Amino acid sequence: MGFYIVQVLTGLSSAAALFLVASGLSIIFGVTRVVNLAHGSFYMLGAYIAYSLIDLFGRGGLGFWGGIVLAAVAVGMIGAIVEVLILRRVYQAPELFQLVATFGVILVIQDIALLVWGAEDLVGHRAPGLTGAVDIMGTPLPAYDLALIAISPVVLAGLWLLFNRTRWGTLVRAATQDREMVGALGVNQAWLFTGTFFLGSMLAGLGGAVQLPKGGADLLMDFNVIAAAFVVVVVGGMGSIFGAFLAAVLIAELNAFGILVFPEITLVLMFLVMAVVLIFRPWGLLGSPEAPGQKGQQGPPEQPLRPAPVRVQMAGVAVVGFLALLPVVAGPFALVLTVDILIFALFAVSLHFIMGPGGMVSFGHAAYFGGGAYGAALLIHYANSNMESAMALGPVLAAVLALVFGWFCVRLSGVYLAMLTLAFAQVAWSVVFQWNDVTGGDDGLLYIVKSAWADTAQSWVPFYLLTAVLCLSAMLFLRRVLFSPFGYAMRACRDSELRSHAIGINVLEQRWLAFTLSGVAAGVAGSLYVFSKGSAFPDYMSIPLSFDALIMVLLGGVKTLLGPIVGAVTFTWIQDEISRFEYWRFFLGLAIILLVIAFPQGIAGFGRRYLGPWFGIRAEEAQ
Repeated sequence: MGFYIVQVLTGLSSAAALFLVASGLSIIFGVTRVVNLAHGSFYMLGAYIAYSLIDLFGRGGLGFWGGIVLAAVAVGMIGAIVEVLILRRVYQAPELFQLVATFGVILVIQDIALLVWGAEDLVGHRAPGLTGAVDIMGTPLPAYDLALIAISPVVLAGLWLLFNRTRWGTLVRAATQDREMVGALGVNQAWLFTGTFFLGSMLAGLGGAVQLPKGGADLLMDFNVIAAAFVVVVVGGMGSIFGAFLAAVLIAELNAFGILVFPEITLVLMFLVMAVVLIFRPWGLLGSPEAPGQKGQQGPPEQPLRPAPVRVQMAGVAVVGFLALLPVVAGPFALVLTVDILIFALFAVSLHFIMGPGGMVSFGHAAYFGGGAYGAALLIHYANSNMESAMALGPVLAAVLALVFGWFCVRLSGVYLAMLTLAFAQVAWSVVFQWNDVTGGDDGLLYIVKSAWADTAQSWVPFYLLTAVLCLSAMLFLRRVLFSPFGYAMRACRDSELRSHAIGINVLEQRWLAFTLSGVAAGVAGSLYVFSKGSAFPDYMSIPLSFDALIMVLLGGVKTLLGPIVGAVTFTWIQDEISRFEYWRFFLGLAIILLVIAFPQGIAGFGRRYLGPWFGIRAEEAQ
């Protein structure tokens, strides 16, 4: 009996730090609508700064707890600085565009932490007076776990008092309901947002600091916690502090007991919980449905799509000619890089197909990219298929995944849809990661060889030309679909579901088919990629790859058809160039932040606005 009581208490102690991080994330999103990917970085900074301050002040009671509190305040100030210097400059851009800026912040903070604290994991300091264990019916429980269990209710009570007994808290609650009306009443939204970011970041820093005696500090903390924090926020309900507390306890307890019953499921258990909650209660346990205008996807509807003007078509022909002649003037390295660019351009275009014209944001599009890759790799590995057959049949797995996942996803909208796609993608990733007998697990599938005609030792030209033809054909096909009756109906469903229903369009069916077609296109990109690299790994389905595609789309411009291509070229090229530096993440993150600030509508959106008239695009269409 004591063992089970200890498991319950262990789950509650794990829920404490998770609640602190998730509550800050929920507060920030509820007020600013910013999907803050950098929140995990603030959690990591909280642990590192607390470690340094405790060393500075001494490891006594005052030094330890004082270091934790001051670390949380310091992280809050860092969050406020990020909001003022970076995010405040892009609030007028489409809401999800701010996600790109926070991704840049992640990269910058990663390398700053590496420079300041080094690459080695830091062992956390022990809490004075709480270094021993408490015996519970014959089973020991670390005394510090009891302190963590006590911290989260205290913080929850403090947040309740702040939001319900102060004027500032009242304004924050009002902003979560209707921030435009709050601004119309004369409230300075800029400083309200800054204060919210300070509080949310401080809670993340506190979460990182208090877990220091249990987990120490390392450079992977940010990515390890951010997915869990998003799950807690979504399960609990966006903007609900009590919902975040309930969800943190629920998920932590399920993990605590799930590892005893079915250890393999712990990698994906919280995503399964999120998927179930979103399917049956899309706004979370204690949340409320999104009000009209809160979907936070791309901003106001774009201008109607029109056929490309003659000059744009001529520019496209020139690009095709350049790609055809590239093998004549470029070396092998340039061809390999161009293959990667073409593949990721198709991947980004497939995501843009549902995100821009379709109005559906996906945080898990790598599931279909990886599905195409593994579909082709499995045919080569087990059926001894040739490259041509594997490329033709490989995307079938991506199509199946998109059909099954899409049937559930298209019933949601906004961030809830995006998070459900993330949950399903993580389920797919866990299958390929743990099914060692079939997928090779973390070791992957190796020796995925090309056909003899495309695998010459002297040249990459045959495979390069194949990649160029398939990627360009697939992108042109998706563009052609947008100008078909199906494409017009898809955009009608994006702009007004009610009117689409009224004129007889089956909105769910339309979105489901669009979702599936997008998944197939991503699968084609994945099947090319697996032959380009000669292997298939679970990373092809991972969350970071999904966010890379999302960043390509947003960086290029979600409201233009050229945007995902421009974003893919820019992101892939910059990443390749900067990765040669020692602290390449810092420079890549800085480049992304500067691009976001300089081009708040995306690079292609900027070009369309200022260069559009020269290409024959009318001024009103370039806005």
